[in-house]
Parts: sequence; structure tokens; C-alpha cells
Amino acid sequence: MANKYYDLPSMHGLVCFEAAARHQGFKSAAEELNVTPAAISHQVKQLETDLGRELFRRLPRGVELTEAGNYLLITLQSSFATISDAISYLRVVKGQSQVTICATNAVSSLWLTPKISAFWRKYPQINVSQIVTDADVPKFRWDLNICYGNAEEETMPCKVLFRDRIIALGSPEFKQEYGIDTLASLKNAPLIHLDSESASWTTWKDWFWAQHMDMPNKGSFRVNNYIIALQAAEDGMGAVLGWESMVTKQLESGRLVQLVPEEMESPLDFYIRMNEKASGRARVLMDWLVASV
Repeated sequence: MANKYYDLPSMHGLVCFEAAARHQGFKSAAEELNVTPAAISHQVKQLETDLGRELFRRLPRGVELTEAGNYLLITLQSSFATISDAISYLRVVKGQSQVTICATNAVSSLWLTPKISAFWRKYPQINVSQIVTDADVPKFRWDLNICYGNAEEETMPCKVLFRDRIIALGSPEFKQEYGIDTLASLKNAPLIHLDSESASWTTWKDWFWAQHMDMPNKGSFRVNNYIIALQAAEDGMGAVLGWESMVTKQLESGRLVQLVPEEMESPLDFYIRMNEKASGRARVLMDWLVASV
């Protein structure tokens, strides 16, 4: 029987792609992996040829992920986190301690990962492992867990990270095409809905309700991943809800803009909770993340 894994692309190519996608550029990825930008470009091009899909749009100033690239990035980050988690159970690291933190794909990609990079520079003696998933993870597998919910109802030790503003976002072209400048015009435009496994995730229905309006019954696009939802919005497929602290890069770059001045205060907290059996090093990371906000 043939081995199904023989058809997979090379691990080196996948690692190069993940680094380039995370940094949104070949130069920074090359510095991280200690190779040349040309080597990164070659590996990515070979991967694109192997898959028969374009993973990046080459722009005058850097690169931008395509929808296929976004999909592969999310899958790889989740897979690498699972591999890292498994290895952490099998490896004994002498003289060092590891802290495992669990977060959703959106929180990890848009908020947590850059902060962990800064944390490592200050606390190089503390190894940090991420579990990146939108599904529930058993408590014994993590020391810290970032949640979106009511922190006051949490039974474990926890601290609030932030309570965000939720705004309506779309690409500049989408805003112009549909002439969106008021709530009435927004109601007549396509919306991107997030079908999350979490019942607590704030929806368009909640957002319009906060504006004292009924949910529009227009065409819509549904996804189950927030990163894909943002990419779809950048591609002009519809309007998407944005948690302001997590879409800073998209707003600063102009890839997404606030469609209407109305907003909604997030009804729930982004908070971090700690396993009662976690070490003091987990407390160091938890306190550092809270202070970084």
C-alpha cells in the first residue's frame, strides 16, 4: 500500500513559507531562518509549483497572502503547534522550563505571537509553546489559556487582557462600490459571517442589535475561521466585524477601513486564565502579557 505522506511537499519548503507568511516578507523570514531571501523565494516558488496554487501576491513592497496562502498558513501554524505540543511531552529539557499557552487561530496570529517574540527577548530562559486551535483543549495540556468570555464567571485564576471595540470593516474598494457611509447603506451590502465553534463569539446580529436595528436579510459569505474572514473582506467579498486591538495592521496598512462611524463595545472580555498546576514561570508570562496591554 502506498504511503500517503510521500506526496507531501518538503518540510523545509513549508517552514520557509510559514515564516514568510508570518512576517509578510521574504527578507525577515530569511533573517529568522538564517538563509538568503533568494532561498526563501525559491522554496516558496517550488511549493507553489508543487501545489499548483499561488500562495503570495508579489507587490512592489513585499508580498501579500492569497486566500490559498491564508488557508495553508492557518493549517501549518495549527499543525506546527500540535507537533510542538507533542514533542514537549516527549523531550526533557534540562535546566529550562516550558510554559504552554493555548489560544485561537485569530488571537494567536493577530495578537499573541508577536508579543511572545518580545517576551522571549526579555525572558530567554523561559520556553513558550503555543497550542493554536479554535476547538476546546483539555486543561491538562496547557498552563495558560486566552479566552473570549465573561471573566467574572471564570472559576480559574484569571486576568482581563482587554475589552475591545467592535467596528464594521471592509476594503476601500468595497466601501466605494456599495457607497457605504451610513448604517442603512451597510445593511444593503454583503456581510461576512463567522460560524465559530464558540457560542460566545459576537455576531453581526449582536452588532446590529446594539445599533437598535434588525439583522439585514441580504446576501452573505460564511466562514469558520476569522483569519479567512479578514482576508475575504480585504478581497472585497463583504463587510466583516473587527475587534480593534486585533486588526491594527489591517487598519494601519489601509487594506481594511472602518465603514461607518457606529461601533459596539465588546460585551465580553479577552482574558487569560491559568491552570492551578502551572508553574511560577507561567505567572511571569501571564503578568507580562497583561502589562503589555
